[in-house]
Amino acid sequence: MNRQEIIAQGRHVLDMEADAIKSLSQSLGEAFCDAIDMMLQTKGRIIVTGMGKSGHIGKKIAATLASVGTPAFFVHPAEASHGDLGMLTTDDTILALSNSGESKELADIIAFAHRFGIKMICMVGNANSTLAKASDIILCYPPFEEACSFGMAPTTSTTLSLALGDALAMTLLELKGFTKELYRDRHPGGKLGAMLLKVKELMATGTDMPIVPKGTTMTQALIEMTGKSLGCVGVIDTDGRLIGMITDGDLRRHMSPSLLSLTVDEVMTKSPKTINGEMLAAEAVRFMNENKITNVFAVDSEGKPEGLLHIHQCMQAGVV
Repeated sequence: MNRQEIIAQGRHVLDMEADAIKSLSQSLGEAFCDAIDMMLQTKGRIIVTGMGKSGHIGKKIAATLASVGTPAFFVHPAEASHGDLGMLTTDDTILALSNSGESKELADIIAFAHRFGIKMICMVGNANSTLAKASDIILCYPPFEEACSFGMAPTTSTTLSLALGDALAMTLLELKGFTKELYRDRHPGGKLGAMLLKVKELMATGTDMPIVPKGTTMTQALIEMTGKSLGCVGVIDTDGRLIGMITDGDLRRHMSPSLLSLTVDEVMTKSPKTINGEMLAAEAVRFMNENKITNVFAVDSEGKPEGLLHIHQCMQAGVV
């Protein structure tokens, strides 16, 4: 093959699989709704199973379901025959994958489900297969061709399985009202967890905040500012509302022999920019960058400071 032929072959595969997914989308009907209803009503877990390539896709579907609020795990059908059937309970629902619907390794799981009345949903390419006939709900792919030249290697079929699994998981996510905060709770590690941290989880609070009342001398303010090591000090009124802020930049602008004889009222930047503690830390970083500041107070609905966020806190948490 020359380079153009190589590109053409790649596009051919992608086009075949894209057309199959479009056909699958148009074929969704009552069976999909029934499957969603059954999964919503499941008191236990969704037990995903499949053999070979279907098993690999099944593992991903189980992982996706679990990460977006539907407890699930994968059970290998061969291991199920050697004790792992004990993982299944009558409160669970089985989601079985097999393009042919004739994988003999699924026989013991099917028999176990029937014996103990465990509901079963199948994802198959043949609605008249053994697996389909044994299932309570059949999610059958529309007619398609595998993308390989001899039509046998699992390609289009596994793409359809993966896409249909995503459709189930994301529909359940919407119906359950699953939020990005709940998603973060299931992904606390790495960059994803950092990007979903909230300001309130990083900011300095309570006595760690550098705060002084209006009328405070600059000598006292500098002691507070230096002691808290956050590069600024907030100024509050008699009602505890934030009315000003003094930063290193303010100190440089007012640098003179008389600085220490001034009060914070004469040096502070009035009505400083503020944020909300519920804001994502990533959004706060963007806010600070846009306003060319390195720290910002989070205030409540009355304008009273709840915490102070410094860009270094975000960097340490891996947000930037």
